[in-house]
Amino acid sequence: MVRVLPQGRLVYGMQLPVQAQSGLFAEGWEAGAGPRDLVAVARAADRAGFAYVACCEHVAVPRRLAGAMGTVWYDPVATLSYLAAVTERVRLLSHVAVVGLRHPLLSAKQYATLDRLSGGRLILGVGAGHVREEFEALGVDFGRRGAVLDETVDALKAALGEEEFPEFAGERFAFGGLGQAPRPVQRPRPPVWVGGSSPAAVRRAAVRGDGWLPQGDRRDQLPRQIGTVRRLRAEAGVAEPIEIGAIAEPVYVGKPGWDTGRRTLTGAPERIAASLREYAAMGVDQIQVRLRSRDRAELVEQVAAFGAEVGPLLNG
Repeated sequence: MVRVLPQGRLVYGMQLPVQAQSGLFAEGWEAGAGPRDLVAVARAADRAGFAYVACCEHVAVPRRLAGAMGTVWYDPVATLSYLAAVTERVRLLSHVAVVGLRHPLLSAKQYATLDRLSGGRLILGVGAGHVREEFEALGVDFGRRGAVLDETVDALKAALGEEEFPEFAGERFAFGGLGQAPRPVQRPRPPVWVGGSSPAAVRRAAVRGDGWLPQGDRRDQLPRQIGTVRRLRAEAGVAEPIEIGAIAEPVYVGKPGWDTGRRTLTGAPERIAASLREYAAMGVDQIQVRLRSRDRAELVEQVAAFGAEVGPLLNG
């Protein structure tokens, strides 16, 4: 197993704007935004001490879901590679890549290259996916996607390891005697964080993941879920600790002066930090924050304010 976060500290990251424009979470200004905005926000996060910036994946969105999901979903490998060149420290997380849509050797080639180009900053977040038509269009069995992902994760961990000629033999995938370079910078391999909150996803994270990325769990649900992850991990005989994540409520540092929604944490940095510290008490290692904004400039200001004023208060 691979650990990348500092032990005993609560750190923070963010899903990038612009790259995923679902009507469920995108801000209004993102529809007219593009690469320059992505760069500005990623650089701001890099300066502000964010642990990671994240990019999600959908290959193709069916018309029946386009109203809610939108069709703007940037490719995570291309996007994170682009941002690797304009940032220095912040880690680059695929949250999440639907790696079951492609052969693990292809994914290993892409993500090993990204890790090399970024100087070892990749965190490979993976998930099962949920859009049937996406799988059908690519010739992948949607009904078996969980089992496919289980084996894909195992194959990826082998293919992203230290061996130039990795070996793997599974039910669906098998390879050996095939060299891939460049190898990842990170040793023994880049971390694999598993996303999802269904029973199958929680088990997958517990048994196979270096980290867990919950999806949609409320605060009051997290302690039970974290307990399940740790119990399943112990039952599987995995001794290494798992890096636990959480998606926090939306945040706005200071007094908004506009309607940011009733669930948004607002106000003084001390108030926001006190609320977010509750996650650490549950056993969470990293929180993903969504900072509300009306334009790029406001988001960059919020990122800077969170890093300067809230971040230092998260750990006493």
